[in-house]
Amino acid sequence: MTTATMTEATMTATRPAPATDLAAVKTRQQAAWSSGDYALIGATLQIVGEQLCEALDLRSGETVLDVAAGNGNVTLAAARRWCDVTSTDYVPSLLDRGRARATAEGWTIAFKEADAEALPFADGSFDVVVSTFGVMFTPNQDRAAAEMLRVCKRGGRIGLANWTPDGFIGQLFKTIGKHLPPPAGVKSPALWGTRARMEELFGKGASAIETLPRNFAFRYRSPQHWMDVFKTYYGPLLKTFAALQPPAQEALHRDVLELIARFNRATDGTMVAPSEYLEVIVTKR
Repeated sequence: MTTATMTEATMTATRPAPATDLAAVKTRQQAAWSSGDYALIGATLQIVGEQLCEALDLRSGETVLDVAAGNGNVTLAAARRWCDVTSTDYVPSLLDRGRARATAEGWTIAFKEADAEALPFADGSFDVVVSTFGVMFTPNQDRAAAEMLRVCKRGGRIGLANWTPDGFIGQLFKTIGKHLPPPAGVKSPALWGTRARMEELFGKGASAIETLPRNFAFRYRSPQHWMDVFKTYYGPLLKTFAALQPPAQEALHRDVLELIARFNRATDGTMVAPSEYLEVIVTKR
């Protein structure tokens, strides 16, 4: 090998990888969450929002911001505790579903289209900032966490519910990634389900971080029923199947059913699959 060739090879080996286009990733994610009908699945997770509000010890009259609110599980839970709630998401159709739920129950809630990485609110606007299985999916995790801290008042609380890497949904992400790898340079959403990542994201701005592993049980008529619902309504899985050729779709279908079998504790043909998530309470410094 000549000196020139060696130099070229060395430069190629040491050349930094191109930066990940997080804006493009976000656009694709927004399209995925806009597909299907996540509101149908989201409504089944309502108990998580109720538990988070209790963990936060919400007080009536507090101002609460729900980030990446989806169809408003924590939004409604906080309103039911007579809080002054603002519900945000970057998918307008999900906000519409949350607005319909609020109207049906008679709550006055502010709904606003917003990007979790660029919240349109002044510093220190809210007593409490919350997100259940929402902000964890942002491509720029550091920016999203910084935004939550920014809009929270000093001494205020940030409450999160995040799927863990080893739980059912965390393992579903891993299974999907085997068949359709995520963009290079994008951190796994399931990192939000670890104490270490919470310390990295919020530690410098927090006086305290409390974490508690919890479980949500997915209860469906059968494993195949869960598959039918998620393939139809859960945007990320719907988009994954759509991107694969039929043989690859069949392989993913088998792998997901095998995953369900690992977690399913029902013995009567139905599905009861506990999925671990991390409940997080951050007190802002």
